[in-house]
Amino acid sequence: MFASHMWRPWSPVASPAHPLTLVRGEGNRVRDTEGVWYLDGIAGALNASCGHGHPRLIEAAQRQMARLAHYDLVNASHPAAERITERLAALLPGDLGQTLLVNSGSEATEAAVRIALEYWRNVGAPRDRVVTFAAGYHGSTALALHLSGLPYTRSGWADLFPVHRVALPGSARSARTAADAAALAARFAEAFAAGPPPAAVVVEPLLNVGGGIVLPPGLLARIRALCDQYGTLLVVDEVFCGFGRTGRMFGFDHDGVTPDIVTMSKGISSGYVPLGAVTTTDAIKQSFQAEPLLRGLRYGHTTGGHAVAAAVASAVLDVVDEEGLVANAATRGATLLDRLGPLLAYPDVVDVRGLGLVVTVETVDPAVASAVVLGARDRGLLVRQQGACVMVIPPLTLTGDETAQLADTLLAAFDQVCRPAGDVRPAPVAAGRVDDPR
Repeated sequence: MFASHMWRPWSPVASPAHPLTLVRGEGNRVRDTEGVWYLDGIAGALNASCGHGHPRLIEAAQRQMARLAHYDLVNASHPAAERITERLAALLPGDLGQTLLVNSGSEATEAAVRIALEYWRNVGAPRDRVVTFAAGYHGSTALALHLSGLPYTRSGWADLFPVHRVALPGSARSARTAADAAALAARFAEAFAAGPPPAAVVVEPLLNVGGGIVLPPGLLARIRALCDQYGTLLVVDEVFCGFGRTGRMFGFDHDGVTPDIVTMSKGISSGYVPLGAVTTTDAIKQSFQAEPLLRGLRYGHTTGGHAVAAAVASAVLDVVDEEGLVANAATRGATLLDRLGPLLAYPDVVDVRGLGLVVTVETVDPAVASAVVLGARDRGLLVRQQGACVMVIPPLTLTGDETAQLADTLLAAFDQVCRPAGDVRPAPVAAGRVDDPR
């Protein structure tokens, strides 16, 4: 049962009708207070890319905690922060080699927007306009919320800077067609031309909170070309997609582009310890020598670049590489998409889409999605509801057997809620308890 003293984020104030309290995680499963094990189709907070209780990540945290938990990077450096920033420089393309360490994806966006806007002031050519997706989401701090056009991100406060929000020309399903792809690219071109040259474009490679929307191939490349034409900085939000989630190391790898600024979090530390990062070029960093007060970036947090989090992040990169998790995400995601494809025949299903281990089943109504999510939970599977969408975002360590179980369980949940007329399928099995074989 949820504690009466805890205020849950992004949730109604009233206690949930179907409370769940989890007490343990092992591999790709979690257990509740009643002893029921669930296959984790949400990856914790969409960030447990290496699964739960991974011994190498626990060992890295314990080892660093015993050496030095943290020290303020304003006053001193430490090897853990130096190591992870060096490894990010080697991992990212082009001149992306200067990294600011923060605690979360929201903070990474906050820093990235500040860097982008202040860069233009530093070089003596002020710009303040930003172009982004209307259905994008970049975090819950003030600057991050201001970017989004989603209804629940609106603050009602005065605009902090001009934002041109580009809407999809049609549905999430049609966005993958050639016609909509051309129309969407044209809308970005119109946004660039609609005012002074933009300071930055801030985009996700896949619109996560906006509904698990898969963007058309080549769109990021077209946006990169527009940025080059107008001298605009390209900021790619890899908070959700980064470190293998989409079946490539970074979401922008699908289009082969190199951003000017990259934001990262979630998978960077697999959720074991909070960490976020903003990486940019040396040229952008060096422009801050012209900043009038500090001759540097006036931004930071007490625990930014926390030594334990940085040490875990380096261990995550090892696990992702040595266990082949990027390729695994591509393989398992393709299987899930294929297995769930028949749901398109269901009258209450609008679309089935995915990229890597992000698979979205869009329904006709949030009530349908809610019923499916609860039905899946009753069968031992946790998946995410995002409006009218059911989203499957499991750890990248998902096995072949677990992939089959996930697909079978979710199909059974959809069968219960919106089975096509005349379609008869076997009754689903219930969630397993501690002493049941898993």
